[in-house]
This record gives sequence, C-alpha cells and structure tokens, in this order.
Amino acid sequence: MAPYLSLRDQGFLRITLPAPKIQKTIAGILGTLDDRIELNRRMNETLEAMARALFKDWFVDFGPTRAKQEGLEPYLASDLWSLFPKHLDREDKPEGWKCGTLADVADLNSESWSAKRSPDHVAYVDLANTKWGTIEATEWYLWSDAPSRARRVLRLGDTIVGTVRPGNGSYAFIGENGLTGSTGFAVLRPKQPLYREVVYFAATAPENIERLSHRADGAAYPAVRPDVVGNTKFIKGVTSVIQAFSDSCAPLVDRMEANKQESRTLAQTRDLLLPKLMSGEVRVQETEPSAASAPQNPQQR
Repeated sequence: MAPYLSLRDQGFLRITLPAPKIQKTIAGILGTLDDRIELNRRMNETLEAMARALFKDWFVDFGPTRAKQEGLEPYLASDLWSLFPKHLDREDKPEGWKCGTLADVADLNSESWSAKRSPDHVAYVDLANTKWGTIEATEWYLWSDAPSRARRVLRLGDTIVGTVRPGNGSYAFIGENGLTGSTGFAVLRPKQPLYREVVYFAATAPENIERLSHRADGAAYPAVRPDVVGNTKFIKGVTSVIQAFSDSCAPLVDRMEANKQESRTLAQTRDLLLPKLMSGEVRVQETEPSAASAPQNPQQR
C-alpha cells in the first residue's frame, strides 16, 4: 500500500507539465471533442421536441381531426391529412379510434435471463446511468459477477421506463442489441415494428412520467409495479396513422441514437487521450482532429 501523504506534503510534490503552447494545443483538441458532444446534445433536444410535438398533436390533442371538424385549412401534406377522420366521436376522440393501453401494442417484460439461460457476460444498464432518454454508461460484468437485478433482456426498439422513483426520468429508447437491464425497469417491446415510436413517446411523455411519479408507493424507495407502466392509456389510431407516425419519426429517433453513440465514442476518446497527451505519450500533432475525420455511427433500424 502506498504511504500516506498529508495535504502539506502533497503541496511539495513535483509534477511535469507540457509547455504552455502544448497545453493550449491539447485544450483545443479536447475542446473540439467537447464541442461536438454538446452539438449532438442540442441537436437531440431539437429532434426530440419535434417528435414529441407531433405525437401530442396526433394522439393527444387530435389536432388534424379537430381542424377538419372546425373547417380549418390543412396543415399537413395531403396524403397525411387524408388519413385522419373528419369528426370527433362522443368520447372526444377521432371517429374509429379506440381507447386502450400500451399493453395493447407492446409486451411487458417479455424476456429475462435465468440461471439456466444466461450469457457469459452482460452489458448492464442500471437506473442510475439512465437519465431522460439517454443511457449514459453501461457496465460489463461476467455473468457470475453481475448484480442480481441484471436480468431484463433488452432488444433494439424496446422502451425502458424506471419503476423506482419514476419521477427521476430513468427511461430510454434501446438503440442497440446486446444490453441487459435492471429489474427496476419496465421493458416495453412493441408487438409490431410500426408501434416502436408511439410506444416510446407515449410511455415517456412528461404527463405520463408525472402520473407514474404520483402513483409510486413506498417511503424509502417509491416505486410502481411494471403493470402500471403497461396500463398507460393510449388512444390507438387506425393502422395507417400509426404507420405514418412511424415513418415520420423513425428517422428522428434513429438520428438521435446515432448522435448518442457518437457522443459516447467521443467521450471515450477524450478520456483516453487526456493522460496520453499530458504525458507526451501521444504527440499533439498526431492527434489533431478535423471535421472530416469526426466519427460517424449511423444507427440501423
């Protein structure tokens, strides 16, 4: 074990720093990576706001049908506009649309690892590392060392919603295969590909996260049962409208996931480069990034 050094003695330690010009160059290199990460974050905020606004207009406010009923001018392309009914019914929803829940269009916690069926290792997604639509980090474990709560099998297109302290916003869209989630998540798996986007935006709508937060029981760890997430109300439009929503929002969701992946790669690169640059192990002139060489990680649907 290394000897203890008091704060006073630490003040006398000698350290080697690069020349000021080199330090400035290093700061510029790392700053470029941070700038791209911030650009991706702001781009994702815009993309998500666009998709959520569309979801709210079509499936919550029923904007196109209300506009038709009131004789207003179309504000969507004609092929989309024609998909919506002309009138609201007695329940104040578009004619022909049905009241239901997310359980009607998604399976809940449909796949879990067990002692007899388990992988050699897991890329673990925990509640603490999942915030407001972003999985900030995953942890790799041998199966024998993994936390007992590392059981939920996550597939591309799933939506995960934290059931413990749901007001903390521990939710995300799953943009890749090979992940394992905590049992603290309710995992919603769309029954058909066209439900992928409506499941995510319905389950994680601000109003629904607030509802789940109010439903949480328990003093130390307020939580809801997974079926409370599955019972989220959803006004199911006709298939043609849901398909149109998927076609409109899938590119936005995929771009968001690609940006997140790129940002994770850039952050890992930054954290790896910093000590090597400061120590001189890597020469700055060999690592200066350019816009043309920025990593690209297009997300496949």
